[in-house]
Amino acid sequence: MSAAATRRLTTAQALVRFLAAQYTERDGVRHRLIAGTWGIFGHGNVAGLGQALVEYREAMPYHQGRNEQAMVHAAVGHARHLNRLSAQAVTTSIGPGATNLVTGAALATINRLPVLLLPGDYFASHAADPLLQQLEHPVEADVSVNDALRPVSRYFDRITRPEALLASALQAMRVLSDPAETGAVTLALPQDVQAQAYDWPEEFFADRVWRVRRPAPDPAELAEAVRAIRAAARPLIVAGGGVHHSEAEPALKALVDATGIPVASTQAGKGALRHDHPADLGGIGHTGTAVSDALARTADLVIGVGTRYSDFTTASGTLFQHPGVRFLNLNITAFDAHKLAAGTLVCDARSGLTALTEALAGHRVDAAYEAEYRTGRARWEEAVEGAFRADDDSAVPTQTQVLGALDAVVGDADVVINAAGSLPGDLHKLWRARSPRQYHLEYGYSCMGYEIPAALGVQQAAPGTPVWALVGDGTYLMNPTEIVTAVQENLPVKLVLVQNHGYASIGGLSESVGAERFGTDYRHRVADGSFTGAPLPVDLAANAASLGMDVLRAKTVRELREALATARAATRPTCVYVETAPPSAALPAQAWWDVPVAEVSAREAATDARAAYERAVADRRRHL
Repeated sequence: MSAAATRRLTTAQALVRFLAAQYTERDGVRHRLIAGTWGIFGHGNVAGLGQALVEYREAMPYHQGRNEQAMVHAAVGHARHLNRLSAQAVTTSIGPGATNLVTGAALATINRLPVLLLPGDYFASHAADPLLQQLEHPVEADVSVNDALRPVSRYFDRITRPEALLASALQAMRVLSDPAETGAVTLALPQDVQAQAYDWPEEFFADRVWRVRRPAPDPAELAEAVRAIRAAARPLIVAGGGVHHSEAEPALKALVDATGIPVASTQAGKGALRHDHPADLGGIGHTGTAVSDALARTADLVIGVGTRYSDFTTASGTLFQHPGVRFLNLNITAFDAHKLAAGTLVCDARSGLTALTEALAGHRVDAAYEAEYRTGRARWEEAVEGAFRADDDSAVPTQTQVLGALDAVVGDADVVINAAGSLPGDLHKLWRARSPRQYHLEYGYSCMGYEIPAALGVQQAAPGTPVWALVGDGTYLMNPTEIVTAVQENLPVKLVLVQNHGYASIGGLSESVGAERFGTDYRHRVADGSFTGAPLPVDLAANAASLGMDVLRAKTVRELREALATARAATRPTCVYVETAPPSAALPAQAWWDVPVAEVSAREAATDARAAYERAVADRRRHL
């Protein structure tokens, strides 16, 4: 009998060839699991993965990043837009390149989004010890800075021998493609091992398909869920990101059309129903709509679908106030399904919603309840119109009027990306999501600097789709460098850069908790040490232009509308720069959020804030 066929390659070459042959499949549709690799090269990966990516560049697309954290953000944006069915890899050198991955890895894992991280590592042989950028630990010689990635990764391994990759690469793909386990996956690659050759079995490079499961609900759990819904007088669905990941939007609509149960959405779930559906109530929680939060306070059954119930969603445990409120959670992960002492349906969102619709045949909420929430949503729509409306086209726009102007320009397929600052609250309350993929808010980690690189990842996933990155001046200054990558790869992303001279959302929060907006303005320091002088002479539009973007400056509402229309039609990366007038927030928060206030202070602002805090926290409930 002849020996099994092998192929002699370096570890890095074998990894690239392996990744190029991995696929996911769901509902008969196949996707490439690792669609491309982002990289910044240094001594820890240039001779290993760098050489392998050159050798197999036809099999594995390569994208040049400028910041390691931003590369992860781009990969996450790509994966989210493709409903987690396709991911990208990110390779870095050792040292700061590797540790720069930690924030992006945390963001990916918190949001349950797949990304493969391939940081370089120390010499497994310790032949060069210590080498440049190596962390020396006095009692654990096998520790490196890459170990900082362990707590933010869903799977981690250090490949200290070539043949160790055989098992670990398969485990990495299993986790990336598993909807219940996915997140950041890290394979730390010692730089000497990357370059070592090994006789790899040919089977390792064969096309491999990872089928993404749609587990059905357990019959007993389904029966109990149906009983709970039939018994509820005021049920409310909370749609989370799992609805999108499962492509369950049509199944949710079918359930709602059949039963009349209204839907409120988390930041990740917004767009699960189209904004003009009569049962769509908009966002829920601290940044939710008045109608959503009013119904949440009186709901006797809260049906969570694909949500992890963040503190913004629950208003830090103060939102769901019905004396007998109970929870029913449909989630593919048991960890999330059991939150709030809920009844559970541990299953795929589409499978579970379809099963509920069939089992609830003939059931519908009371007509008076439907009339109540429809009246509430009509009132809120009037509030949205008021926030968007600009009575004077020659005036400097407010932030909400910026959103109103964008709302008038976008089409159903456009994607709007945001993550941090005052914009997430305004968007959650006001944005009219026209399609499942349009509203792209990263609010699990709410990471400043996410928007621009994520727009690149989305643009790669959806060529020809207008992709908008909405950023404030604070966020822009955190991470503008991937503009250069957009120019280099001719990705025609649209950047809406809102200048309000500081951290607007944290400034408002600072004022509300007695910290008096200290350290939140981008202004000159004055004699008493505060930052209350004139705005800094910083020209962010000129900065964007210097990085290669076409820049349109809009000083009035009229100019803004014209600039947005021009940007949407542009075929190059284009920035619309607008300085906004106060107020930056659209409408006051409709529910509370717990940010602990100083229990004692000599300053009146803090003592007043503490009194308000104690009144609010008294409404917190433990749902057991």
